[in-house]
Amino acid sequence: MKTFSARDQLARLVCGMALTGLLAGCSTDQRASDMTSFSANPSKSEVPTLFKIPQDQMSHVQVVTVAASTLTRTLRLTGAVAYNSFNTTPVITQVGGPVTRILAVPGERVKKNQPLLEVSSPDYSLLFASYLKAKDTFRVADKNYARAQDLFAHNAIAERDLLQAESDRNQAQADLNAALLGLKILGIPKPDDLANAPSSAEIPLLSPIAGEIVERDVGPGQLLQAGTTQAFVISDMSTVWVLANVYQSDLAFVRVGDDVTIQSDSYPDSFHGKISFVSPALDPTTRTLQARIVVDNPGEKLKNNMYVTAKVTAGSIENAVSVPDASILRDDENQPFVYVANASNEFGRRSVDIGQSQDGQTQILKGLNPGERVAGDGSLFLQFANSFQH
Repeated sequence: MKTFSARDQLARLVCGMALTGLLAGCSTDQRASDMTSFSANPSKSEVPTLFKIPQDQMSHVQVVTVAASTLTRTLRLTGAVAYNSFNTTPVITQVGGPVTRILAVPGERVKKNQPLLEVSSPDYSLLFASYLKAKDTFRVADKNYARAQDLFAHNAIAERDLLQAESDRNQAQADLNAALLGLKILGIPKPDDLANAPSSAEIPLLSPIAGEIVERDVGPGQLLQAGTTQAFVISDMSTVWVLANVYQSDLAFVRVGDDVTIQSDSYPDSFHGKISFVSPALDPTTRTLQARIVVDNPGEKLKNNMYVTAKVTAGSIENAVSVPDASILRDDENQPFVYVANASNEFGRRSVDIGQSQDGQTQILKGLNPGERVAGDGSLFLQFANSFQH
């Protein structure tokens, strides 16, 4: 057997270690190359591809042909309910003084001239006293004038005395009319009814219209300022306003007199009204125009400041491309798409831009042309099958 010296054994060991390192380096470079090559290749899921559905599963899919049609243009506007200002009024007291008694509460329906509260007013006391004095002065002046007429007819007095009696009567009549008008302004249409009643400094504040009390702004003992303090707000809630926001792109389709359907999340019912006014200027912040809609409010269900949706019927859209609502699906980013039938049992996914939806049809603004075929009912089945084939 051939023997090797220590020097030969050491040389052979060094050569073996070098060869092992070279092979390892080559293997590492190959793995790096493979990894780089794999990561540079596009994923199959990123490339739009067609997929095929077996014939025995086509019964789950309805294929429809895209066609142009005429759609009713419906605008969906956001808005809020407001009181009908033409049937709403603040109740402001015409006398000053403390509130002695509250006779009505919010939510209560009141009639015209119904007492709402009572005020202890020195102003009223003075006016009522002036009325009683003027009434008595006129009574005396009227009798004196009648007596003067009789005496003048019998040549018992001079004409000057008759004219003086007539002047006194006219002045007394003017003072009585002024006192009566002052009491009527305070809401006392028949002061004579109070003349026979027990003396009191309290005066009722009467409702100027019939309706529902929607606000009460005073309390017992509160000091009211004549012509300034607002005590109540009364509104006839049989009709309300809806103030809707119209975007600039929709201005050409909104006109006074258009029929509007109002919907709220609070009720399944729909409410109906008409556009009565369109603002002449845009809101500089929201860049929208305000449209005022007068809405019938049966049962007074619509409340002030309630958010609603207004659907405005605004003409028609000619040659509109539409597909069934079931054809529209959405991806992970909530973008709409459809499945287009390209050949027998073959489908491809295509992104689309959609418009309004009505009567089970959704308008396609971009992405489809008339004559193309898309999946209708069964689109979800195709989405499920497509995910498995990827």
